[in-house]
This record gives sequence, C-alpha cells and structure tokens, in this order.
Amino acid sequence: MDTPTEGRRGPLTLWFATALWKRILLAVLLGALVGYFWGEGAASIQWIGALFVRMIRMIVVPLVFVTLAGGVAAMGDIRRLGGIGLKALALYMLTSVIAVAIGLGFAIILQPGAGVSLGDATPRELGQPPSIGDMLMNIVPINPVAALANGDMLAIIFFALIFGAGILVQGETARPMASILDQASAALLGATRIVMEVAPFGVFALIAGVMGTTGPSAFTSIFKLAIAVYGGCLLHMAITQGGLVRLFANLRAVRFFRDITEAQLLAYSTSSSAATLPVSMRVAEKNLGLKPPVFSSVLPLGATINMDGTALYVGLVAVFAAQAFGVPLGLGDYLVIMLTTVLVSIGTASVPSASLFLLAAVLTAIGITAEQTALVVGFILPFDRILDMMRTATNVTGDLAVATTVGKWEGEIDLETYDAHAAP
Repeated sequence: MDTPTEGRRGPLTLWFATALWKRILLAVLLGALVGYFWGEGAASIQWIGALFVRMIRMIVVPLVFVTLAGGVAAMGDIRRLGGIGLKALALYMLTSVIAVAIGLGFAIILQPGAGVSLGDATPRELGQPPSIGDMLMNIVPINPVAALANGDMLAIIFFALIFGAGILVQGETARPMASILDQASAALLGATRIVMEVAPFGVFALIAGVMGTTGPSAFTSIFKLAIAVYGGCLLHMAITQGGLVRLFANLRAVRFFRDITEAQLLAYSTSSSAATLPVSMRVAEKNLGLKPPVFSSVLPLGATINMDGTALYVGLVAVFAAQAFGVPLGLGDYLVIMLTTVLVSIGTASVPSASLFLLAAVLTAIGITAEQTALVVGFILPFDRILDMMRTATNVTGDLAVATTVGKWEGEIDLETYDAHAAP
C-alpha cells in the first residue's frame, strides 16, 4: 500500500526535475512581465543578473584553456589540428558573409532608415577600431599568465593551441599532462552545471532590468530596425545555420535546435558569447554528442571570431545610417559594406553592445562622417541591449552549428547521443 506521501512531489523536487532550458524560458517570460509592470524599479535587481554573469565568466578562461589544450592533445596527430581549424574557419567566414547579405537584404526591403530623424539623438563618440596589424600582433601573448589573468581570449586560444601541440610533439613523455587537462576539463564542466542552477534567477533579473529600463515603448522610433534585426537573425538561424547542419552534416536540424535551446536562451539573456561558452561546451558534449577534439577547439574559436549576428547587424545598421542621412549606395558600396563588416565582426569583443563601437570602420568606408556616426550610435544605444540579445543568440547558434558540422566531417560525434537525446 502506498503511503500518503508517495507519488507527491514537493516544489523543490519539481523544480530540479524540470529541464533547465524550461526553467530559463520561464524566467525570461516572468522577467519580461515583471519588468514591464515594475518599470524603472526593476533596475534594482539587475545586480543578481550581474552576479550570475560573473559566476559564468569566472569559469570561462580556465575552461577554454584546459579544454582547448586537452582537445588538441587528444587528437593524436598534430595534422588534424590544422584540418579542424581550417574547416571551422572556412565555415565561419561563409556563414558571416551570408549573414551580412541577409542583413543588407532586410535593410533594402524594409528601408528602416527612411524618414528617420536623428536630430534629437545625443552623439556618442567612438574609439578608433584596432588595425588588422594590431589585432594579429596581439594574438601572440608576451606573457601567457598575464593573458589568462586579463581574459585576453585570442591570446589564450593561441597559447592553448601551442601548449596542446607541444603535448602531441612530446608524445608519451607528456601523456600525464594530457590526463591532467582531461580531468580538469571534466571538473570545470561539472562546475558549470552547478553554476547553471543559478541561471533562472540571473536570467529573470537581467530580463526584468532590460524590460523595466527600456520597455517596449522604446521601439516606436526604431520599430522597422528592430523588425529587420529580429527577422534577419531568425531567417539566418533557420536557413543558413539550420541548413549547415542538415545539408553539410546530414543531421536533423530540428533536433539540433531543440538540443541547444539552453545555450540560446542564456545567450539571449546575457548578450555575451563569452559568458555562454561554458554552457555551449556542455550542450555540445551532452546533447549533441560532440567529442573534445572538436567542441573544445571549435567553440572557443567561434566565441571569439564567429559573429554572424554581429555581421548581420552591422551591415544592416550601415544601410540604415545611409538611408537616414540620404547617402545613395550602389552595388560597389554594398560590396564594400560586406567586406568591411566581415573583417570588423571578427574583431568584435564578445560582450554586450560591443559591435556598436566598431561601426566607425564600416560607416567611414561608405562616406558617413565621424559626427554622423556618433549620432547613429547615440540614437541606437539606449535600446541596443534588446537588439544585442538577438544577435548574440545568433552568434552562439552559429558556433554550435559549425562545431556540429565539423564534428560530423571529422567523425568526432556520437550519433547515438545526437539522435537519442531527448530534452524533457
């Protein structure tokens, strides 16, 4: 005979029994609702979200180093490192070019800048974007320890690649170090699982703060631009990134999107590819079945240089600015925007609203002055966070789509895990 308590599930048991992505989605919806009704007061709880983001970022640097170095060491043949890296880079560049084209298409069709007055915007001066030479030079760290301490992701990736390659070159002598890196990676992924239990509360606070301080009314002046950004990103995720998984990897795209929901929601709420990276790695391994040699190398690289959403957005805003200031654009101008945007997006920091401050390089290329650029940024910046949330989700989706495709090509994916995983 069952006891009266058998079959019952308390609130705490029910909470932990619910899939994490469902809890995060609930937090997004409740946060938006609370922020809408609470208004400016919702900003008082944003510190909870900021604390959660700090917890995630705490894990990012050590996780990237140990998983990337360990993943390279697990390849067994140093030649595979070049193969995986080149394939990932080629796909990242391809999807970025397509993203810019989609952004330009939405800008041309919807004409979001036509008739927009920027006279009331407060100019925001922009810093000079780094030159290509400086970006390439800074990839090689003078002091790897300082790079780790400062969170210089490109430098960390370079050092981790060299360190992992060194283990391969040394062979059996360095095998114990490879084992240590593998164990450290497992521990850090476990720590990520612990931190992610805080995610629903952090996401709730972040969304409530954004909705309370910005609110839906902020979109009245840029409604067309917001529609273009969200529509372009959704189309790019469905057609380009989903098509990559379906056509290039010959895997079911619907299952792919279902299994990465957790990473997408976190990217949307934090607006940071870097903060989402530990979760992307966990999703790649546990849900998609990707193996360390691929997810530990392709995902950190993607979080640093793959910015599909950013490329789409910057290209779209460039045309928006030209329309607002009455600058005519020809085919050559659109090609210049595409080329410049792809190059600029590679150097975009994976933090909220960073792409706005790289607009100068693209806008200058089509004849927009520094003063006009400052007006455009001043016009968009107050509500850029909501736009940034969508393009960050697009960036992270692209990272996982490329990693999945490369994993299939390299035979570094557990297809049983990919096909059998079923989110509750």
